[in-house]
Amino acid sequence: MNPHESISPAKDPTLNRRGKGEYGPDRIKHYVKRLPNKPGVYRMTDEHGTVLYVGKAKDLKKRVSAYTKYDRHPTRLRRMIRATTNMEFVVTESEVEALLLEAQLIKKLKPRYNILLRDDKSFPYILVRKTHPAAQVVKHRGARKIKGDYYGPFASAGAVNRTLDTLQRAFMLRNCSDSYYEGRSRPCLQHQIKRCSAPCTGVIGLDDYGKLVTDAEDFLKGRSDNLRQRLKADMDIASKAMNFEKAAELRDRLRALAKINNSNLGKINPQTFSDGDVIAVHTAGGQSCVQVFFFRAGQNWGNSAHFPRHDKDHGPEDVLDAFLAQFYADKPIPKEIFISHDLPSLDLIERALSERADRKIQISVPQRGEKKKLLDTAQRNAQEALGRRLAETQNQTKLLAEVCELFGMDAPPNRIEVFDNSHNQGTNAIGAFVVAGPEGFRKRDYRSFNIQDVTITNDDFGMMREVLTRRFSRLVKDDTLEWPDLVLIDGGKGQLSAVTGVLTDMGILGRITLVAIAKGPDRNAGRETFYMNGRDPFTLPPRNPAMYYLQRLRDEAHRFAIGTHRARRKKDMKSNPLDGILGVGPGRKRALLAHFGSAKAVKNAALDELSGVEGVSGKLAQQIHDYFHE
Repeated sequence: MNPHESISPAKDPTLNRRGKGEYGPDRIKHYVKRLPNKPGVYRMTDEHGTVLYVGKAKDLKKRVSAYTKYDRHPTRLRRMIRATTNMEFVVTESEVEALLLEAQLIKKLKPRYNILLRDDKSFPYILVRKTHPAAQVVKHRGARKIKGDYYGPFASAGAVNRTLDTLQRAFMLRNCSDSYYEGRSRPCLQHQIKRCSAPCTGVIGLDDYGKLVTDAEDFLKGRSDNLRQRLKADMDIASKAMNFEKAAELRDRLRALAKINNSNLGKINPQTFSDGDVIAVHTAGGQSCVQVFFFRAGQNWGNSAHFPRHDKDHGPEDVLDAFLAQFYADKPIPKEIFISHDLPSLDLIERALSERADRKIQISVPQRGEKKKLLDTAQRNAQEALGRRLAETQNQTKLLAEVCELFGMDAPPNRIEVFDNSHNQGTNAIGAFVVAGPEGFRKRDYRSFNIQDVTITNDDFGMMREVLTRRFSRLVKDDTLEWPDLVLIDGGKGQLSAVTGVLTDMGILGRITLVAIAKGPDRNAGRETFYMNGRDPFTLPPRNPAMYYLQRLRDEAHRFAIGTHRARRKKDMKSNPLDGILGVGPGRKRALLAHFGSAKAVKNAALDELSGVEGVSGKLAQQIHDYFHE
């Protein structure tokens, strides 16, 4: 991709001394005068610097000038135009380049008026790591930095786990870590239950193990028919030679391979193509569901549902058009993509994805045959998933409306953040918050904080002040992050006062609704008391739906906080006291433990005893002694 040419609004004559200028169409007209008739990407921002919209254009001047004709746009776009105080532009070499850049910026900035793939995620892969003499087969998610062969993506952890289970049953490949492998003197339980061939102890030679790895990769590459025929022939040969143990092993392998072809994943394996994604969209009630079925190596590797954020006047074609560009912005692209709706910009998206993949990508709308049947299946899945979501959303919408009325808010909250702390007599202190909204809990947005100020680790008020300060400092600095409409604090009047002081000092107290929820007498659920600034404390009837909803939010925050605290405490309990000594690596640690028998004995050892250990110099011995006797 060629370097982009940016058009900066720094010397803008409509700006006054305070940096503010005209709003809406008049403001946009100023930019139109300086725009070229070239492809590019534009950003529209409001007076707070928040990005409202990111768009692409084949001709920037023509596209942006359309926004100056205010009366021709629907109400939603009029609101966006009215709020626009600033615009930024990037000129690109081609429209394809503009589409790719637009998708990247939308994923990064999450503008309010764009169709947004908000539940995007990384998908798991199967990794065959060959940097060890006995290759390791494991599930992998995230950046593909480890050397090896990757197979996927799989739609879910369940889909990849089922395939890994088949690989272990059929090919008996190891999934243990290298350190565990090196430390074995006899086969582990995995070998006993016929899930590993135990190359670690020489039960199988490395050459024979390598053949098993090759067979497993043939299966993952879609060569399972040839593999089954060869295994069946080998089983017949072993049976005729009266090598019944070998024949039984091959029989079990064939059964394991047959199992995956008869599983839920294998019921709709394609016959007319090998690698491709089937994508269908269904729109109803102002919301959409996009179902993606992954087919790789002639096998169905699962499906996933996505619910893009968009306005009610966007049709299925608009949603699918935006989805394709964003979905494949950071994922491997298959050879073929089959979609449910014909798109006006289909050719442009096809060229953009081909450029990104550096090979020809074909996007089509099947009208008959197997591919059309697969699309119909995806369409039904999308319709059913959206139906379930709409039923949940209606109930959630009603609850949020009640919360809005209860706390005197201007509108139902779109984002609720619930804060809680957890510690054990001041140790392993953490703060955390969970997030909820119209779609339910947003677990990808959950965050935890290790308390940094050691003087407040047994002070709930101080911990809450630190957590809220760190959270809202980041929101103030990064205008791409979404602000909460409602903040719930687990606590009473004291916690409310502590948080109020933080938000007042930062000058943002009036930007959010702040509520503290305290447990009732004897910590009885259903008798909670609510505290808000400017209102007397109040309670709700135990059977009130809003009360039940707020209890769920509070309990989820407590569950997440205490779970994070316990995980950290468990990790600290497993750590070795020698780990923190500079200069003591694995080798010297083993030597010290072998000499003294335990870390506690090392701690109590005299200086001359430490220097008597092989590999420990006088200087290091002094360093170890000082570490424990500071």
